[in-house]
Amino acid sequence: MKTFLPLLCAISVVLMTKVSVAEDVQVAVAANFTKPMEKIAADFEKATGNKVVASFGATGKFVEQIKNGAPFQVLISADQKSPIKLEKEELAVVGTRYTYAIGKLVLWSATPGFVDDKGAVLKTSDFQHISIADPKVAPYGKAAMKVMTKMGVIDALTPKIVQGDSIAQAKAFVGSGNAELGFVALSQVIKDGKIGEGSGWIVSPDLYSPLYQDVVLLKTGENSEAARALVEYLRTEPAQAIIKSYGYELPKWATTDAKE
Repeated sequence: MKTFLPLLCAISVVLMTKVSVAEDVQVAVAANFTKPMEKIAADFEKATGNKVVASFGATGKFVEQIKNGAPFQVLISADQKSPIKLEKEELAVVGTRYTYAIGKLVLWSATPGFVDDKGAVLKTSDFQHISIADPKVAPYGKAAMKVMTKMGVIDALTPKIVQGDSIAQAKAFVGSGNAELGFVALSQVIKDGKIGEGSGWIVSPDLYSPLYQDVVLLKTGENSEAARALVEYLRTEPAQAIIKSYGYELPKWATTDAKE
């Protein structure tokens, strides 16, 4: 596509030319993106010589930390709302934000056969606890609340909900047995294109708002070539291939560009 030619040329220059002095890039990464980011960071370091210093957690908490002066240079968010908010508050560089992935929600149990392929288990009394990420700070937790509300089970399940600070902790509650099941990100449980362990239901996207996940360059990274390079690296074919392998849907710009 002609629209992307200048961008792709810029990315090529970034990847072909390693900077004379390597930099560390301080990055706040949504917890659902932990596994793919670990791979992408390693590839980015090989391609550019720059090192990613990543912190993983709930997007909402990162926003508060950034507002309070945390030295992150890039935010890899679990939503669009947070990067836009930072733009409006002049804490992010306008024009650098874009959607790098679209997340998928899964109802998951560490026990094989416990969760059926339609989520009907939610309408039973076969469990004592259900884990979700804190909906006040984690977009996947907010999506989980929407699913339960639309399914008409929120009132019955509210007393059973245990909240993790992030989607990572929500999954840990299920993995440890503190909750029999929980809402997690597909990226956390996928293996070879399907749910790897236990049992799960990939929630119908009709039951929650799309989880568009945006990346943005923060003001603290405005003058860092390495930080800018990382933001653009998420657009590249190698990075997008990793993202897709973890069950994310690719944004339209990526799939359209691949066809042209």
